[in-house]
Amino acid sequence: MLISEIIRHKRDGLELEPQEIQALVDGITDGSATEGQIAAFAMAVIFRGMTPAEAAILTLAMRSSGDVFTWDLPGPVVDKHSTGGVGDNVSLMLAPIVASCGGYVPMISGRGLGHTGGTLDKMDAIPGYDVQPDNDLFRKAVREVGCAIIGQTGNLAPADKRFYAIRDVTATVESVPLITASILSKKLAAGLEALVMDVKCGNGAFMQDLDKARELAHSLTRVAGEAGLPCHALLTDMNQPLASAAGNAVEVKNARDFLTLEHRDPRLEEVTLALCGEMLALTGLAETREEGVEKARAALTGGQAAERFGRMVAALGGPNDFVEKAEVYLPKAPVTRVVTAGESGHVNGIETRDVGLVVVELGGGRRKASDDVDPAVGLTGLAGLGDAVEADTPIGVVHAASEAAAARAEAGLRTAYRIGEKPEVGAPVIEIIAGGKD
Repeated sequence: MLISEIIRHKRDGLELEPQEIQALVDGITDGSATEGQIAAFAMAVIFRGMTPAEAAILTLAMRSSGDVFTWDLPGPVVDKHSTGGVGDNVSLMLAPIVASCGGYVPMISGRGLGHTGGTLDKMDAIPGYDVQPDNDLFRKAVREVGCAIIGQTGNLAPADKRFYAIRDVTATVESVPLITASILSKKLAAGLEALVMDVKCGNGAFMQDLDKARELAHSLTRVAGEAGLPCHALLTDMNQPLASAAGNAVEVKNARDFLTLEHRDPRLEEVTLALCGEMLALTGLAETREEGVEKARAALTGGQAAERFGRMVAALGGPNDFVEKAEVYLPKAPVTRVVTAGESGHVNGIETRDVGLVVVELGGGRRKASDDVDPAVGLTGLAGLGDAVEADTPIGVVHAASEAAAARAEAGLRTAYRIGEKPEVGAPVIEIIAGGKD
């Protein structure tokens, strides 16, 4: 089957046959489809779209292009995926909370790119923690601890890896069916029985517009259902950083403090528990999402989740006493600088994407995949929307590698924050979508 004919069919707005989609994915995987052909197909999809059935076939074909995990465990295998934001360290608390409630969470995460942080970069800040274990160690950690946060293995959905790399440099990332297939192919390859999506919306999100975010959420839940994976989605607000910390080591410290009850950012807590509750209800570990939230809260306040997190870190090569001594192990930036509001009023607006870019400029993120990341730099003590401030009230603390970098970050953070009248602040969970329906 000629790849050029498959491209022509999609260019002309035809619905592709399953064998055409399979031939395309085979060509992406074995290299017989050229980069130009793959880019042309992606551009055709940008303009012509795909039906849910086409997207499901593409998802399953990319899933089967490499290794597919199977599990034989005494509880349900479930995961969460976020579309990315600033100060979004939910995964670090969610995985051990759900594991404490009887779920098994084989969380295959990614690195940060652009203004959004990556879960894998956060875990890399823990000395000794192996984010790329072999399959045997990954399986052992999931089986014995109940959760493991790792990176994509070399042969997990390799078709998606090549396809995404080409989309990334040809302005074809912003296609809802292609985003859907990319996310779900990796989750299905991980052997999941259920998935909950955290679709971010707002000025710090990939999908800033609520209607676009809702379209993506519906696509994900609908296509997942077509592919045989029960999936619900939460639309959550990203018009401000979710945690009061943004960076890598600082977000790990924030997560440790959350798990040990030393400090919990209220919006972060609400989103984390809502996602946990949805996961527990979707897998039958709770009868309702409300009961799931209460079970998750009990695992958190009872200390079981912190204990699981510590066991996960140790199982994957980190220190055995990390939870107790996180401050000792996590890298620290040599320069800290308090940034004050400069005027009285309330935090009236936050350019959340710009806050994320401040972290990137500090060295805590990357503009291209090959960039190195400094795990120690970042921001803490970030003020939230609606907070009352005086001129000398801190709106954040910069953790930098040098005084010059700290000065630039201070200027960037001041620019990102707007002080004025007290704004209306919406709930962090905007909407829950189950099976493609409100």
